[in-house]
Amino acid sequence: MNIAKNLERARTFFPEKPALIFEGKTWSYLQLDQDVNRMAHALQTLGIVKGDRVALFLPNIPEFVIGYFAAQKLGAIAVSVNAMLKPEELKYIINDSESRIIITTALLRKEVPADALPSVEHILIAEGESGIDLSFDRLLADGGTDCRCLDLDSHDPAALLYTSGTTGFPKGAVLTQGNINSNSRSAANHSGVRPEDCLQLFLPLFHCFGQNYILNGGISKCATIALHRRFEPEPVLNAIQKERVSMFFAVPTVFIYLLNMDTSSYDLTSLRYCFTAAANMPRETALAWKEKFGLTIHEGYGLTESSPFASYNHDFRHKFGSIGTPIENVDMKIADDNGNELPVGEMGEIIIRGPNVMQGYWRKPEATAAAIRNGWLRSGDIGIMDEEGYFFITDRVKDMINVAGFNVYPNEVEQVMYKHHAIQEVAVYGVTDPIKGEAVHAAVVLKENMESTPEEIIGFCRTNMAVYRIPRKVEFVKELPKSPTGKILKRILRGDS
Repeated sequence: MNIAKNLERARTFFPEKPALIFEGKTWSYLQLDQDVNRMAHALQTLGIVKGDRVALFLPNIPEFVIGYFAAQKLGAIAVSVNAMLKPEELKYIINDSESRIIITTALLRKEVPADALPSVEHILIAEGESGIDLSFDRLLADGGTDCRCLDLDSHDPAALLYTSGTTGFPKGAVLTQGNINSNSRSAANHSGVRPEDCLQLFLPLFHCFGQNYILNGGISKCATIALHRRFEPEPVLNAIQKERVSMFFAVPTVFIYLLNMDTSSYDLTSLRYCFTAAANMPRETALAWKEKFGLTIHEGYGLTESSPFASYNHDFRHKFGSIGTPIENVDMKIADDNGNELPVGEMGEIIIRGPNVMQGYWRKPEATAAAIRNGWLRSGDIGIMDEEGYFFITDRVKDMINVAGFNVYPNEVEQVMYKHHAIQEVAVYGVTDPIKGEAVHAAVVLKENMESTPEEIIGFCRTNMAVYRIPRKVEFVKELPKSPTGKILKRILRGDS
C-alpha cells in the first residue's frame, strides 16, 4: 500500500490526461509522476529514508503536490505546515516533528528560524531565489524519472497534520497510509468523482480538507485538479469557465461571497457538483445557492483526526442543517461522557470509529488516550441523531472559535498576547460573524500604570501569529469576569445566557 500508487495507476491508464493545472501550465499524469520521481530521487540523495519527516511549508503551488508524493514514494512522512505561521509557531512544529528537510519558498523563508531547528539538514526553495539554500528546480532537473513507490503497511504513518487543542501546544495527528487511502477514496466515492471531472482546489493544501478530500480524492479517480494559490473570485470564476471545472469545493464563507457577487458574465454551466465542509453551512445560504445556480451544496463533516471525512449529506436524500450520516465503513454515535450510546434525539458528544480515525498524536500517548477511547474518537462536538440516522451539530466545545473554517483555540492566542509588555490578563473568545461564522475578540486588563491601544495590541498580534488568529477587536476592561474559583467566565464575555 502507498498513496503514491494512485498517481502511478493514473499515469498507467491516463498518461496524457491533464493531472494538474496551475496558472496557465498543465501537467499530464505522465509529467506529474516523472516530476515526483525526480524529487524522490533528490530526497534520497539528501538521505531521506522511510519514516523521516519532510516538512512542506508551502502555499498552494505544484511543488507542494510534487514534494508530498515524492515523500510518499520513499515512505517518508509529509509534515504539512500552515503557510500563515510565524517563526515561533513554525519552530515548535518543526522541532516537535524533528523534520530533516523543509520545502518552502523564498518569500516564506524569512519565517524559518533555521538556527533554532536542530533537526533540519536542508532547506529547499521551491519558488524564488534559493540563496544559500538548495534549489527545488535544480534538484528536480538532476533527478531520474523512474522511481517505483515503496510498498508500505497500512499502519505506516504517511502524514503529520498539526491541530491545536484547547490547552497547550499543537499536536501532530498521525494519519497512516490506510487512513488516507481509505478516506480519500470514500470522499471520491460519495462525491461521485469521475476521471473526466475537473476539481477546483483553492482550499489550503496544508489543511486536511484540501489535501485528502480534494487532492488525494481526485487523483484516486484519475481526475484533473485545477489548483489555485488561494481563493480569489475572478481567477476562480475564470478557471471554471476556461477549464470546464465540474466539481466545486469551498467553505461556507466562499459560497456567501459568491452569492453576493454578480456572476452573470461567467459561464458556470460546467459545474455539476458543489461541496462544503469545515464550518456550518447556513440554511439560508444553501437555499439561495440552489435557487441561483440550481445546485445542491452537499455537506461533509469531520476533523483532522478523522482524515477528515466522517459523515456526508447525502447520497440519497439531503437534509438541510444536517451533517448527514456516516460514510462507508465508518460508525458514528451520540454518547455520554463515558462513551455510552444515547437514545435518538438526545444530546451528547459525537464519537467516531473506523479506518479514518488517526493512529494517534505524534509522541503524545496521554493526549491520544484522551482522544481515542476503546477505538472511538471523541470529536468534541455536541449533537443529536434523528430517527433516520442523520446527525445534527447543536453545539461544540465552547472555547474553540471557528473563523471561516479555521479552528482558533483561545489559549494559543492568549499565550502570544501575554508576551506583550502591557498586558496583565487577557481572555480571548469568539463572537458571531455573518460572513466568517465567528470572529476573534479579546478582553484585556492592562498592568497598572501601563498604557496601550487596541490598534497597538492588534499590531503586536499581527507580527506574532497567523492572520486568522489575530483578534479583530480588543476591548480594555478593569477586570475579567471570574468564578469563585478564579476561572475566567468566557460565556459572560460572549454574552451567552
